[in-house]
Amino acid sequence: MAYLFFTAFITGLTSLAVELASARLLGAYFGASNLVWATIIGLILLYLTAGYFLGGRWADRDPRPFTLYRIVAWAGVAVALVPVVARPVLIRAADAFDALQLGILVGAFVSVMVLLVVPVTLLGMVSPFVIRIATRRTSEAGRVAGRVYAVSTLGSFVGTFLPDLVLVPLLGTRRTFLLLGLLLTLTALGGMAQTRPRALWRYVWMPLFIAALWIFWASGPIKRTQGQIFETESAYNYIQVLAVGDYRYLRLNEGQGVHSIYHPTQLAYYGAWMEMLAAPFFNPPPYRPQDVHRVAIVGLAAGTVARQATAAFGPIPIDGYEIDPEIIRVGERYFGLNDLPNLHTYAEDGRVGLRRSPYRYDLIVLDAYRPPYIPWHLTTQEFFQIVKDHLTPTGAVAVNVGAAPDDLTLVNAIAATLHTVFPSVYAVRVPQTFNVVVYATAQPTTFANLSANLALLLQEPAPSDLLVQSLSIAASYRLTPDWQHGEVFTDDRAPVALLTDRMVLRFLLEGNR
Repeated sequence: MAYLFFTAFITGLTSLAVELASARLLGAYFGASNLVWATIIGLILLYLTAGYFLGGRWADRDPRPFTLYRIVAWAGVAVALVPVVARPVLIRAADAFDALQLGILVGAFVSVMVLLVVPVTLLGMVSPFVIRIATRRTSEAGRVAGRVYAVSTLGSFVGTFLPDLVLVPLLGTRRTFLLLGLLLTLTALGGMAQTRPRALWRYVWMPLFIAALWIFWASGPIKRTQGQIFETESAYNYIQVLAVGDYRYLRLNEGQGVHSIYHPTQLAYYGAWMEMLAAPFFNPPPYRPQDVHRVAIVGLAAGTVARQATAAFGPIPIDGYEIDPEIIRVGERYFGLNDLPNLHTYAEDGRVGLRRSPYRYDLIVLDAYRPPYIPWHLTTQEFFQIVKDHLTPTGAVAVNVGAAPDDLTLVNAIAATLHTVFPSVYAVRVPQTFNVVVYATAQPTTFANLSANLALLLQEPAPSDLLVQSLSIAASYRLTPDWQHGEVFTDDRAPVALLTDRMVLRFLLEGNR
């Protein structure tokens, strides 16, 4: 009887672990948007529902422990085969994502989700089977059912933390699936040994087959993107480094968005990174580069903004907050972070780190993204108050916001929220990108200050080329956010994901690519 409850615990653990591992498997190719998560959770719940229904009927017809353990064994093989069968589909999806071929992407996503039907449905059959076998008298049916669901839910609790915090960072997503499949097959063999030991030999091949996959199949690259020189999986992301000529690019998860760029001699990359440097120059003139004494970057990634800020303002102290420590290690290895002795890195959430910081900054850069979303807790009125409390009297903040060409809904909301805390707010479209940089200053300022400070900068003997370009672009691509009609985000309500989903869907439905 105890082994039946142990089986329920293992299958409960595996059910949740497979769900989270599936999100990681798909996240490297389709991202971790709310739409992806909702689809995974919704379909897995449907598959479990089918398993509960079918398992209950089967258990009434054949309530033998050996039948239960055969189901568990085949569930283990099916779990192990998910990444094997999905791999060619996902490799095709990666190529389609790079080319934004939406039809292939949708087909690949649906195909992989269909692969989960068999293992998850089989796992759903286990609890009804265990309840039926363990119930000896109708008077104890409720007590037995309660125990089974309690043990299964306890397993699910463990399975919630195991993949992302332990298995994927240590083993990778593919070996996580293989380990879960191996765990199920070994559990099944243990049960068979107790019930029908003579039939055990017919199923010994299952863990051996999974072990062979572990040894001979699981060590290949996750993606085969042209120019790829490094990839790894962390507790937070799939991380990829590409080399194109002398440039290196940091891409995360599905790869739609370059998070950092590195070149050994070039620093002007014409993206949102460089536009952040303009923020302090909205202060009244004369404002000079040497007036910037300390910078904080929330969303450090591999350090592009830190390198540019060091070149523009000198080797001033820079505090970089990056929640993923593996990205910091990648930055040190491939993006020159070790060449910045003035940079102090903190592997923690930016809001927590900034709140605990004892310093005040002349510039705070907010560039934390998990495409297509900005983390909602970095967009609220309460967070922006923390930001303002850590600025000097002439400090400024720059926020990178995603925006479709004709949709400023999210920009308006960010600007409206900033305007409840800061006296002056501005927005600039980064040319040829889906980015808008929203600036705010601790003291009242005017947009004309930017052009005046740019004119003074050009009169210097050796003006920083990075600063000249940053101020020039900011002065040329000004937007006028409608913060009077923008929604103010608070810690109680900040529908960043909803507004982003609407923007993306509207953009795609209008025929854009």
